[in-house]
Amino acid sequence: MSRLLRTAFVTLLFCLTGLGGCASLPPPQPRPPVQALADPENTALGKFVAANAPAPGISGFRVLASGEDAFAALSALADRAQKTLDLQYYLIHSDESSRALMQRVRAAADRGVRVRLLIDDLNTAGQDDALMRLTQHPRIEVRLYNPFPSGRIATLSRVMASLTDAGRINHRMHNKMFVADNALAATGGRNLGDAYFVQSAQSNFLDIDVLVAGPAVRALSAVFDGFWNDPLAYPIGVVTGQPAAAPAPASEASAPDHPASALAGEAAASAPAIVAAAAKSPLGSELARNQLKLVWAPSRVLADKPTKASAPATEETPAPPREVISDDVEGLLRGARSEIVLISPYFVPGARGMALIEDLKRRGVHLRVLTNSLATTDAPAVHIGYARYREQMLKAGVELRELRVHLDLPRSKVGSFGSSQASLHAKVLVIDQRDVLIGSMNMDPRSARLNTEMGVVMHSPEIARQLLQLHDEVASANSWRLSLDPDGRLLWTLSPPGGGAPQVLTSEPEASLWLKLTVKLLSPFAPEEML
Repeated sequence: MSRLLRTAFVTLLFCLTGLGGCASLPPPQPRPPVQALADPENTALGKFVAANAPAPGISGFRVLASGEDAFAALSALADRAQKTLDLQYYLIHSDESSRALMQRVRAAADRGVRVRLLIDDLNTAGQDDALMRLTQHPRIEVRLYNPFPSGRIATLSRVMASLTDAGRINHRMHNKMFVADNALAATGGRNLGDAYFVQSAQSNFLDIDVLVAGPAVRALSAVFDGFWNDPLAYPIGVVTGQPAAAPAPASEASAPDHPASALAGEAAASAPAIVAAAAKSPLGSELARNQLKLVWAPSRVLADKPTKASAPATEETPAPPREVISDDVEGLLRGARSEIVLISPYFVPGARGMALIEDLKRRGVHLRVLTNSLATTDAPAVHIGYARYREQMLKAGVELRELRVHLDLPRSKVGSFGSSQASLHAKVLVIDQRDVLIGSMNMDPRSARLNTEMGVVMHSPEIARQLLQLHDEVASANSWRLSLDPDGRLLWTLSPPGGGAPQVLTSEPEASLWLKLTVKLLSPFAPEEML
């Protein structure tokens, strides 16, 4: 469901609470806690990481900017896991790319790997039967986070059946990670689906993940365990009322000494395009040679605690220190000395964010922002909140750019979008050309106050250089630069890739008249705290 629909539903909930709906979650049942693999150093992936680490205490990273590289990474994690696979996602689409990956996950379970799959329940309408089939495997367990107890046939019926529980269902788990043997992991902005791997013929996401090795993986697994063992993580059978097979412990898992490495097999029949593209990607080619180039750097993992979903912070009642990732991100921003590059699909600074921007200006810190235009966003309601601050940000010296609908990137590291439309989905911070944050958190009130989020901070000039190069490649000829004319009116300027006269517009570029009208009509009814 799009963010526009979610906002509309949430508004409806608060208008109608008490007028209908009486479903409630069953009480949590006592369950023994389950933890990540305790001895990753005894697996093939763990031994590989240990052999390649230049020093103890630092982690290895690989930016996954193209859909092909991202798919190759996740495929390799599933194919090479020997003991455990832990998957935590906000959204898994029922399409070819997701099915290809889940077939690899199922194949891992067949060879003895324990699989834990944790999904936020907002977008699982119509998937109950498929997820229950997964749980019939004794080594696969599926849990739904913050589930809808009834009306499960469709998203609308779920929401209407939970009207009296609006406060709970408005808080979602937005985390994304894929962890193999507690030794190698992928995390960042991507959910699982064709659009996230640039395989949709209509519209694709420009997104960024990071492949992680070393101590940071153990920190990611600790975050996963916290959510997996949280009372709001319900076994799917409890929610659907259907029995699931008893999960097998990880200690009983076994696997061949040489796990499969080829990006092929059963999945190729269901998604030949993405499998072939991933095999030919730079990362896929390395993996075929049993190689993996990583950048090693000090790092730390940031993550909201599961309790954020039950006791979220607001400006009036802030969470305790270190409870929410937004506090950590604000600390990173305040520590900047010269430049911040921010890439976020949804950017609603609010009064607190504007105060921070003004402080950055006073200290001489240049802020560069790349976000979605009205035409490229998949959340027009959030664009309303962002648009309220554009003039203020420009007056404060922010360099503000909005993505074009069609990208002109013939040899880009972000992959080939062809004739499909583009939408920004990456969440990245680069501070002073040396500190980097890649994660799931958008720069908007929903991420700060309502959703749980996570990310990895890397102190690495090399990773920063790679991301700045990607930013500049996209921004230079594939985004509209905003400015104000002498009368204070907004201007959108597009510089042609081959030079020549720039194109200057005075209204939202590439957006239809109907979309502009819809946003204008919705504007008075879009509460900022819900965006």
